[in-house]
Amino acid sequence: MDARDKHDGARPGHGHGPGQGQGHGHAGHTHGVSADADRRWLSLALALIVAFIAVEAGIAVVAGSLALLSDAAHMLTDAVSIVLALVAMRLSARPARGGYTFGLKRAEILSAHANGLTLLLAAVWLGYEAVRRLFHPPEVTGWMVVTTALVGIVVNLLATWCLSRANRSSLNVEGAYQHILNDLFAFIGTAVAGLVVLVTGYARADAIATLLVVALMLKAGYGLLRDSGRIFLEAAPVGLDPDEVGDELAAAESVTEVHDLHIWTITSGEPALSAHVLVEPGGDCHRVRRDLDRILAERHGLTHTTLQIDHAERLPAGAHALSAAPASAGHCATPHGPVHHDGPHEH
Repeated sequence: MDARDKHDGARPGHGHGPGQGQGHGHAGHTHGVSADADRRWLSLALALIVAFIAVEAGIAVVAGSLALLSDAAHMLTDAVSIVLALVAMRLSARPARGGYTFGLKRAEILSAHANGLTLLLAAVWLGYEAVRRLFHPPEVTGWMVVTTALVGIVVNLLATWCLSRANRSSLNVEGAYQHILNDLFAFIGTAVAGLVVLVTGYARADAIATLLVVALMLKAGYGLLRDSGRIFLEAAPVGLDPDEVGDELAAAESVTEVHDLHIWTITSGEPALSAHVLVEPGGDCHRVRRDLDRILAERHGLTHTTLQIDHAERLPAGAHALSAAPASAGHCATPHGPVHHDGPHEH
């Protein structure tokens, strides 16, 4: 296990007995790429894209190509997504203070959500225009479409490479990356469509290429909205089952019950957990907390944890643990979620 700073502080609990209410701080989180490096790569990609948008939009109007115009519109959303990502990076880097106890780390999730939404909205508009042009295809200048699309492929390859160098574990950066990657595919489709128009004169190829781009935009947009939405709704990280985690904690030595278990994501790559843990009367709360920290870190990569440790109330003489009321009843007025016991589990 990696070395981590631990802070053994106490916070008020709602139980009785020695060692109650033990809290636990968390270690800092780092990424393989620094925030300054991320900003440099995103800024370089933004400069490439903005320079090309103006040229492409003008050529699209002259050539009468919806595919080129859709690429230009998509690139505009690329530029907006990168600007949002850069702003979000600045905001999320601010330290926690005042009422923002987590700082503004979720700004990057807002950015990713906005990126997904712009992809979907742009896809709807382009899809409508593409269908309309399938029925009434305008004249398209094939050679201008092919030439511009080939240049666009080069520009997008460079921009995609720039963003691939940034930290893509950030949903914020991943949102901008998905924008540009989809635009790269769009330019490839546009180049093929332009070649078809140039060789065969089949003008509808331009609209068909646009519909393929729309499908890619819908897929990427939905993925970003789904992932950012899970974070906003405080869902557990994908691949992490809270019931399994609760059962593992309840099965640890001296633990009699785990309840109020919450697992969520603060921002990309920063899962967090909190739980109320009851220890058998006379048990060592400090040792239990250390054991549970180790289980969470080694098995699930959870290092941002807050565990409240209390002693369970002693049962009356002759009472059986499973037949008695949940131990949490004497500690929490309204415990949330399932209660995990050290015996057969109830969910």
